[in-house]
Amino acid sequence: MISGTADPRFEGVREALASCFADGIDHGAAVCAVVDGRVVADLWGGHADAARTRPWRRDTLVNVWSATKGVVALAVAMLVEQGKLDYAAPIASVWPEFAANGKDSIPLDLVMSHRAGLNGTAAPITEAELLAWTPYVAALAAQAPLWEPGSRCVYHMLSYGHLAGEPIRRVTGGSVGAFIAQNIAGPLGVAFHVGLPENEDALAAEIVPGPLVDAGMEKLREGAYGQGARNPTPRADAPNHRAWRAAEVPGGNGHANARALATIYGTLARGGGSLISPAGLAAATAERFRGEDAGFQLPTAWGAGFRLDDAANYGPRASARSFGHSGWGGAVAFADPDARLGFAYVTNHMRDFLDGMDVRRQRLTAAVYAAL
Repeated sequence: MISGTADPRFEGVREALASCFADGIDHGAAVCAVVDGRVVADLWGGHADAARTRPWRRDTLVNVWSATKGVVALAVAMLVEQGKLDYAAPIASVWPEFAANGKDSIPLDLVMSHRAGLNGTAAPITEAELLAWTPYVAALAAQAPLWEPGSRCVYHMLSYGHLAGEPIRRVTGGSVGAFIAQNIAGPLGVAFHVGLPENEDALAAEIVPGPLVDAGMEKLREGAYGQGARNPTPRADAPNHRAWRAAEVPGGNGHANARALATIYGTLARGGGSLISPAGLAAATAERFRGEDAGFQLPTAWGAGFRLDDAANYGPRASARSFGHSGWGGAVAFADPDARLGFAYVTNHMRDFLDGMDVRRQRLTAAVYAAL
């Protein structure tokens, strides 16, 4: 049974979500659409645990993996607008240690568009060191680029969050999670956490990986740019443990519900509201790269941390001005300014790269656009 509310025009979204459960391609999930600032569909269903003893509820939170990156991109954009960060300035101007080994001229813009040559670390890094923050950022600061910065685009799977997050920490004196809580989630009144408080732990859904998840990550590890899937290798079940939830991994451990992400992107779809000016948002969503991701060997387009015009994840009817981010296994959230739409889908049932285009995203985005 699908719970929640939908305007009569958007009842097709309920049917689309129900079909994902009926076809056995989802376990627990939620979807939300915000149009012109108003929630028109806020729906959820299934179970928050593998044993199917905990129903998914309105306030259930789930690790949204790389959909976290889009909210980090917004945080950076807000600080750029405030004059505390500069896309064009060298990262070393706010993080002096980063200048080591020929990285003194790498600008923030190259990190935000996955072109910094630092899609992973050269030295072995454990998951515990990643979660502890300082060992991971120190390794990134000390090493030479893995390939010539600016020469290509290779998705910075985990390193993006720390490479964008350490400049945030340097100019604000606080963590990425603290900035998001105080300046994005708090003002909007939504549940989005990078670093889940222990008193929210009971709300967290258990991740249920599909059969191809490990195989997909192993394929990435073995590729020419496999550093991003090593040191450490992301574990699909990591979010089921308190250590992962408590840490700040801005490249992939945001915990949220669909309503939170749709509200954030719904605000951006209307120009940014109180978060950022239209001009600041335009600077963040201006195209930096369009071409092939050399790691995935797939077409991609990037603004400053936002994936642009991504029909594979946002649906074929999303406008060319759409921007947002998807997450490993299924989550997706984006803004479509032409439709004044903020959309989000979150799930605990992880499908993977080898599964092809996620049919769940296809069904849900198609239902939303059919109702507009």
